[in-house]
Amino acid sequence: MSWLLDGPREESAGARFRRILDSAEPTAVPGAFNAMSALIARKAGFEALYLSGAAFSASLGLPDVGLITLDELVDQTRRIVRASGLPVLVDADTGFGGALNVVRTVKDLEDAGAAAVQIEDQVNPKRCGHLAGKSVVPADEFAEKVRAAAQARTDLVVVARTDAKGVYGMDEAIRRARLYKEAGADLIFPEALESEDEFKAFADAVGGPLLANMTEFGKTPYISVDRFGELGYTVVIFPVTALRVAARAMESVLADLRRDGTQKAWVDRMQTRQELYQLIEYDRYQELDSRIFSGGTGEEASE
Repeated sequence: MSWLLDGPREESAGARFRRILDSAEPTAVPGAFNAMSALIARKAGFEALYLSGAAFSASLGLPDVGLITLDELVDQTRRIVRASGLPVLVDADTGFGGALNVVRTVKDLEDAGAAAVQIEDQVNPKRCGHLAGKSVVPADEFAEKVRAAAQARTDLVVVARTDAKGVYGMDEAIRRARLYKEAGADLIFPEALESEDEFKAFADAVGGPLLANMTEFGKTPYISVDRFGELGYTVVIFPVTALRVAARAMESVLADLRRDGTQKAWVDRMQTRQELYQLIEYDRYQELDSRIFSGGTGEEASE
């Protein structure tokens, strides 16, 4: 699938993401921080992608403290959607301002092809949800943002994340989640829960659909996708997994190249030229170029 080579889909991205929410089985949604990582995730068979603010910020050499702009996020969303053709859940942090700013955020991201947009109730500038020292805005203030997002979207899924558990405790996180659902959130994301018991208690109190964040090196223990499903969660994101593994591999190969002056020891661990061309559908672009050069209409490709 390529946006340059294939026609538009009849079904909206939001509708395709809603099918995931309606599924009886939990869905693993990996983080894709650029178009190539999105293609690799699609090749692996994933049904949806997550554009993480933390991973995108890191790919720009920035910490996840609200420094990326809406225009940067919109551009990256468009690239990932076009490359993969998959429904993409976009992390929009605190929404880039107040309720009116959230309206702009939702409309711009939906125009870029996003299937779902996530906003969170942290104070801006935000912090990583698994770090100490974060703060949250008043619940009613954030509910206004959720309501604005729900009213602004056409078919996009609204995801409301609450960081209240780490600030005020589980009871407040549950209260806020219920309030955000009433305001129009389609999917609730409780950040930084610390045990299976906490995930189960939250799910029992709030109801679905729910999203779990299975990030590494955080407060959440390692729990499988199937187990999250048993605990009541429909979507399980892995926001920074691919970026962390890719970064470690680049560190290792570049250290060896610097030391040895050759990459030869790494060749067997590389994606080959042919594998790269297959991933990016190089042959199809050559075929299109040949048809254009020869004056063909493209109709012969279907014969």
